[in-house]
Amino acid sequence: MNETNFGNTFGRMYEPRYLSGMVAGSATSSGLIGYVAAFPIPEVIRGINAFTLGVQATNPSAQVEVIWTSTWFDPVVEGDSAQALLDKGADVIAMHQDSTAAGEKAEAAGARWVSYNSDMSAFAPNAFLTAPVWNWGPRYVEIINDAKAGNYSPSAYWGSMAEGIVDLAPIASDVDQSVVDMVMDAKAAIIAGDMHPFTGPINDQDGNQVLGAGEVMDDGAMLGMMFFVEGVIGSTG
Repeated sequence: MNETNFGNTFGRMYEPRYLSGMVAGSATSSGLIGYVAAFPIPEVIRGINAFTLGVQATNPSAQVEVIWTSTWFDPVVEGDSAQALLDKGADVIAMHQDSTAAGEKAEAAGARWVSYNSDMSAFAPNAFLTAPVWNWGPRYVEIINDAKAGNYSPSAYWGSMAEGIVDLAPIASDVDQSVVDMVMDAKAAIIAGDMHPFTGPINDQDGNQVLGAGEVMDDGAMLGMMFFVEGVIGSTG
């Protein structure tokens, strides 16, 4: 339970995850995108699903195959996992990891890469497509200023792209302008509140309907998400 000086801050990373999926879907020729993922918890699963829904927005027949590493940071394991996906025919690699190893493997294979956390383009410049990124600074400033003024109120903050805590890194210059325009239109719609990545119809990977047409998933369902959407290859457990 939060006390007088303790709060939680996080971001709706599923928003830029979706946008990065749109870019990845446009970039795959094989129709198989690999995803190197840390642990099967709701945060990571939510990101994989949002990414996959974005992929399907630009490439409805593409699939996303997941490998779990059971670590947040292990360049050797992450690199080996990315290589295993490349060996299966994936020509785009995405990730929920903290090192650049997956991108380096993609670069060596002539594949493309969606990084995470920050713009990691310098580490694999030919592979890099874009990245869902964090911007903690403004939130930290807000908390510090509130504390200094004696107005700090503990809360569970889950900020959005509209608030600036999460965003999409610049898109690689060789991505077709029509794709960039589509992504930017989607970004604007999400920020305006006119579009939500988890809007039905959505089925799970077994074909069971999770959301009906036009339904928007609520925060509780997103925060507890433990299923994969249709189009994901892999298991959540």
